[in-house]
Amino acid sequence: MASVEISNVKKAFGSVPVIHGVNVDIEDGEFVVLVGPSGCGKSTLLRMVAGLEGITEGEIRIGPKVVNMVPPKERDIAMVFQNYALYPHMTVAENMGFSLRLARAPKAEITSRVERAAEILGLTNLLGRYPRELSGGQRQRVAMGRAIVRDPQVFLFDEPLSNLDAKLRVAMRAEIKELHQRLRTTTIYVTHDQIEAMTMADKIVVMHDGIVEQTGAPLDLYDNPRNVFVASFIGSPAMNLISGEISEGPNGPVFVSQSGTRLPAPPHAAQHAGRKVVYGIRPEHWSLGGGPGIDVTLSITEPTGSETLALARSGEDQIIGVFRERIDAASGSTLHFVPDVDRVHLFDAATTLRI
Repeated sequence: MASVEISNVKKAFGSVPVIHGVNVDIEDGEFVVLVGPSGCGKSTLLRMVAGLEGITEGEIRIGPKVVNMVPPKERDIAMVFQNYALYPHMTVAENMGFSLRLARAPKAEITSRVERAAEILGLTNLLGRYPRELSGGQRQRVAMGRAIVRDPQVFLFDEPLSNLDAKLRVAMRAEIKELHQRLRTTTIYVTHDQIEAMTMADKIVVMHDGIVEQTGAPLDLYDNPRNVFVASFIGSPAMNLISGEISEGPNGPVFVSQSGTRLPAPPHAAQHAGRKVVYGIRPEHWSLGGGPGIDVTLSITEPTGSETLALARSGEDQIIGVFRERIDAASGSTLHFVPDVDRVHLFDAATTLRI
């Protein structure tokens, strides 16, 4: 195992810069997820760690060694791709042991390592099958098994679950996390799915337009987003973000939206009276009933059994609430949403940074 240090790394394709000086420190044995929308540069960064893309500027270390000019096969990493990349003419056992055969490992060692990986991943009964005879989830396990048998310093995962159906993705998330807890191999995992990031990572790196917006533990990012982008990207459903300004009210500071919606603001907002801000509140931080809040017009409800999502409007502002109770109200009804003021986030409208 090894740490990974990405220092001021930049990447340009011709004259077009795509990575703008990224710094990420990954500790030995840590599970780090690079997350962000499509085109943010996360897969390009992963490929630079793997050696599949050159580095325009900066430095990447795996352990104590700078690997900028080291070929991929000499970096002691193993990569699991989105499309599994299995050889169709080879059995499961042959696919898993292929890299060891290339390295001229003894046959007994190959057999031992393949059988161990197969046992870990529940593939023992499938070693004689071909990829075409496997389900999507089984193929993904084979791809993971091929990485495990190499016993690398670092695992790299490039959106490995995106081709699976929703139920299988949930199961495979748990399997990959459990696998990491057993092996404790340093892991870098790329995804655009923030639910995957939240549930799997020791540390999340949120990327946007080739830069790192914020790095931290999943719940730290959820509870303390650095800016509007992180606030909107982390969490499902997304945080309610309403533009307006802080005003002084008879009972303390009040937020007034551009369309006139008035909401109670946290006490520290008093020192920002007149400042244009973005008011942020998570859908689950509303409650129904009495107290300072707003009347909203219900658009639709989406009951899931354990909770109810309510999509509503207050003037021009769209509001999403998630409630543990069931809502027996028709579209067009009026509900009273009360924010948990202690959970309200305020962001500067000009810089988008958290106040």
